[in-house]
Amino acid sequence: MSLPPARFRTPEWFTADASVLTVALVYPMQGPAGIFGPGCEACARLAVEEVNAAGGVLGRELRLLEVDGGAEPSRVAAEVGALVAAGAVQGVTGWHISSVRQALAPRVAHRVPYVYTALYEGGERTEGVFMTSETPAGQLLPAMRMLARMRDVRRWFVVGNDYVWPRRTARAARRYAGESRGRVCGEAYLPLGTDDFTDVLRRVERSDADAVLMLLVGSDAVRFNRAFAAAGLDARCLRLSTLMDESMLLGSGPGATAGLYSTAGFFASLADGHSMDFHGRYAARFGVDAPVPGSLGESCYEGVLLLAALVERARTLEVSAIGAAAEHVRYEGPRGLLGLDGRHVRQRIYLAEADGLDFTVLAQLDSPQGLL
Repeated sequence: MSLPPARFRTPEWFTADASVLTVALVYPMQGPAGIFGPGCEACARLAVEEVNAAGGVLGRELRLLEVDGGAEPSRVAAEVGALVAAGAVQGVTGWHISSVRQALAPRVAHRVPYVYTALYEGGERTEGVFMTSETPAGQLLPAMRMLARMRDVRRWFVVGNDYVWPRRTARAARRYAGESRGRVCGEAYLPLGTDDFTDVLRRVERSDADAVLMLLVGSDAVRFNRAFAAAGLDARCLRLSTLMDESMLLGSGPGATAGLYSTAGFFASLADGHSMDFHGRYAARFGVDAPVPGSLGESCYEGVLLLAALVERARTLEVSAIGAAAEHVRYEGPRGLLGLDGRHVRQRIYLAEADGLDFTVLAQLDSPQGLL
């Protein structure tokens, strides 16, 4: 069950109910990442319904309280912090960009468990924050190595949005390129919401890069894909993204995805038993016209499952007790049976190539361990 978004509710909504465990679902409803919103909401809702059908969490009904994670980070943090302080929510999860996480974590740290589901730059160590998704060492490094072997990529050009995730990931990419006898030959960082890539594309062309590392969010990446293809660069230069799902392929169009690679822990086209079961339940619940549950939306399903598993294992909502029990937590979802190493979920990571509006999974990557 989900409640109306927090911005639509008056204070009388925030009455504590001992039979209910309410979780703030923070996902983007606006901005460049808003393209992911419908999938995030649907996947999280499905997870909640399944948890409740299995008896809830500590015998309590699980509910979602939706918060717009696409707003300004300080505003998101203030809204969620107020909900936590009022006792209106007993946990936080969802997909949102790293600048939102950095603003939010200090407001909820040590108070309620917070499961962050977005791929990110690594290094989060705040007590009470748990991560379900990919970091550069396990995702980008092996993907760059594989493209160096498969496609002889040596010269990389980084195009990213101008905030913490792209900049810190690019810093790692410089090291990774060097390990594969290559280098980063250029970098460009653009504000969220950019729609004119003319100057950047000229720089890419002049750099004679073999591949562009795309660290762009949502609709920014969609517009970049279209402009990249319109400039004819897709005929001479590959693209690799660590944040590219099927909804973004659909937005880009089939003519703008040639030579585009993505790396993630989940793709809709994965055909193993866990992912196929998930797709079957998702289609039965929401119908064939529902948003495609790509890796970003599906991560919100993972976030709900992990939060429920953490609380169930600890038998309490007390953050330090949850942290102490985390190493023993296991849960099963679309990505298979997973556990945690520290506060990060360990999982399989794949490299896929775009084929029109879908991805063909090429390989499971050999992900280094112990590098977060």
